[in-house]
Amino acid sequence: MASSSSLHLLVLLLAVASLILCAASSNDTGVSGTGKVYTKVCEPARFAALGLDMESFQYCNVSLPYADRVRDLIGWMTVKEKVGGLGDWTAGAPRIGLPAYKWWSEALHGLSTTGPTTRFDNLATPHLHSGTAAVYNATVFANVINSAASFNETLWKSIGQAVSTEARAMYNMGKGGLTYWSPNINVVRDPRWGRTLETPGEDPYVVGRYAVNFVRGMQDIPGHETVAAGGDPNTRPIKTSACCKHYAAYDLDDWKNHTRFKFNARVEERDMIETFQRPFEMCVRDGDVSSVMCSYNRINGVPACADSHLLSQTIRGDWQLHGYIVSDCDAVRVMTDNATWPGYSPVESSAASLKAGLDLDCGESWMKDANGKPVMDFFSTYGMDAVNMGKMRESDIDKALTNQYMTLMRLGYFDDIAQYSSLSKKDICSDEHKSLAVDGARQGMVLLKNENNLLPLDAKKVARVNVRGPHIQAPEKAMDGDYTGPPCRYVTPRQGISKFVKFSHVANTTIYFGGINLNIESEGNDREDLLLPKNQTEQIIRIAKASPNPIILVILSGGGVDVSFAQNNPKIGAILWAGYPGGEGGNAIADVIFGQYNPGGRLPLTWFKNNYINQLPMTSMELRPVPKLGYPGRTYKFYDGPEVLYPFGYGLSYTKFLYKMDANGTDVAIPVAGRHCKQLSYKPGVSASACPAINVDGHACTETIRFNVSVINSGDKGGSHPVIVFTKPPAEVDEAPIKQVVAFQRVFVHARSTVNVSFTLNVCKAFAIVEKTAYTVVPSGVSTVLVENVDSSVSFPVKINFSA
Repeated sequence: MASSSSLHLLVLLLAVASLILCAASSNDTGVSGTGKVYTKVCEPARFAALGLDMESFQYCNVSLPYADRVRDLIGWMTVKEKVGGLGDWTAGAPRIGLPAYKWWSEALHGLSTTGPTTRFDNLATPHLHSGTAAVYNATVFANVINSAASFNETLWKSIGQAVSTEARAMYNMGKGGLTYWSPNINVVRDPRWGRTLETPGEDPYVVGRYAVNFVRGMQDIPGHETVAAGGDPNTRPIKTSACCKHYAAYDLDDWKNHTRFKFNARVEERDMIETFQRPFEMCVRDGDVSSVMCSYNRINGVPACADSHLLSQTIRGDWQLHGYIVSDCDAVRVMTDNATWPGYSPVESSAASLKAGLDLDCGESWMKDANGKPVMDFFSTYGMDAVNMGKMRESDIDKALTNQYMTLMRLGYFDDIAQYSSLSKKDICSDEHKSLAVDGARQGMVLLKNENNLLPLDAKKVARVNVRGPHIQAPEKAMDGDYTGPPCRYVTPRQGISKFVKFSHVANTTIYFGGINLNIESEGNDREDLLLPKNQTEQIIRIAKASPNPIILVILSGGGVDVSFAQNNPKIGAILWAGYPGGEGGNAIADVIFGQYNPGGRLPLTWFKNNYINQLPMTSMELRPVPKLGYPGRTYKFYDGPEVLYPFGYGLSYTKFLYKMDANGTDVAIPVAGRHCKQLSYKPGVSASACPAINVDGHACTETIRFNVSVINSGDKGGSHPVIVFTKPPAEVDEAPIKQVVAFQRVFVHARSTVNVSFTLNVCKAFAIVEKTAYTVVPSGVSTVLVENVDSSVSFPVKINFSA
């Protein structure tokens, strides 16, 4: 036993070292007092600074499997230390060499300052970390709704790859973490939702494909995209950790005193499977995402973060998540303070969530309450009480920590990943990333109107323009949207336009930059209507009337805007939707207006006329029409009323793209092979066939159909064009989708040229629908494959029958 004086000195040294490691950096493998950045936990020098011998801890033995190392790590921890590891800002266990870690980082469309982890240096003050380069900016890409409008999976993956590269660079400099709670993949059910700008739109398949590609870009390491046969997917190394959120049926923030913290989403099982869960299933199964975030709301009375069916059974059991489940920030607290389900105390809410499968509780621990005290997560605050009261098992805590630390093992948090160890400031805001940002913003621009080919403008003929409107000198938030960091550079629309022409108040061409902003649509703020601010509408009409020539209207928004007054006004010759196009947005807008880029974006959600919102409340979760209440359907899949201004997939070009197809029709025979046929809901007066449908689950599903679409550019300008494939169920099936996206490809077609695009559709996936029973089935009868755009439409029938 050591003497009392030496023991006192050792304790003092451990305390000082712990404070240095815990306070100096965001990831706390971090920056030592000498400016040394530790990019891995298992660094002998870091252990030596703590007075520890790293070789004494098997969790740092790289020759052991991850599972054994994690088991050893958790075995060293006391119950109190384990509980301290259940929150987003973990305490760590310095006595065994485990540093604190901050889990909460955001990367929706670039590295974000939201949360406590990613920290840019301040231009006004010296940077804090001695010996590390100052980083003031990162690449800010266009918002997700813009990127979705490109219908370009390659773009989505490339953005994820660029963001993860900048994230690893920040981590190497002690300025960021490795776990990012993005993307947001909630389907836009209602056009009033304030967070529409964060999402890929209203189609579950498109949203799911966005999730898969962005996650693959964030996580995949070349050569490690999959695991070998028989290998353990829980050990597949990943570049950064992505998180698909907010699970599930979350699409209301604050509408007429209905808030996300108290809202009980009453959802039919069919809608859960068909719409609300489908993108998440794709994200987990096909994207192999390493995290899923549960949402604030209740679903049929049960808080999403305490629903074992949604978490343990579905995400981890059915879909086989390889990673951890995290709560939306303060969602466990909400169960007690807001949703009051079912009268649970903080201890009971914590225990219920952990039992249901929650692994990590995000609490606003980096914030302060009115008294200046940290607002801690519920797990860290009440976990020990829950254990002592017998409401929380230590073994359940061990499972949660296992899921956390297995993820960190895969990230190289303990051992580093050599191929990313050299990333640094030079890899942030690189020319490649800035070029990708402007290209991505251009790809997402959607041309809504272009009478008499007003656009593009010819800078040689139009020497001066008159620019008007509130967004001409748009502040960063009006271009960057939310969940963003400081951009590499910020180009306003005025700056972008100035590269082509000069400005004059008496010019015959007027360009008006209008729209909405985060004061109208944002997290925690749903929209009251779908209109432009009244003063903008009046000003646009007045300017158009006074202008000698038709004006150009550029709309900045996330959600759709009812601009029917402009669509129907001959003095408003062109309308361009620019979304929230990010740091390079001004350049992207100008490139489209002056013909340096031919717009090819197509709307990823329906733009409704304002009267649509008077027909049903946001609180109605049904996707299909509800005749007894007079509610119309939602999204293009189920709405067939008169209030559509621009349909899903709408988008013009500076040329015309026409389609031809090599298929006239085909028959598909699917063997039932002794399996039971399933029921199908038919319209009144239709007789059911002998075998109406088969259940997709349990069927081999190897049947496919193949076809080619010839995309003909009939004009004089080349351009990119998304080819979107829909299927339509048999006409006699009741309450089926009108149509649904099953595939898409974006292709470039030179002027007066043709490109052939090949598609292969799996019959079980492309022609499946969800029955009232919540079975996903393939119906018998004649379905239709449809490919259409503004200028062209081709289709062919597919007759499906079932053989013995």
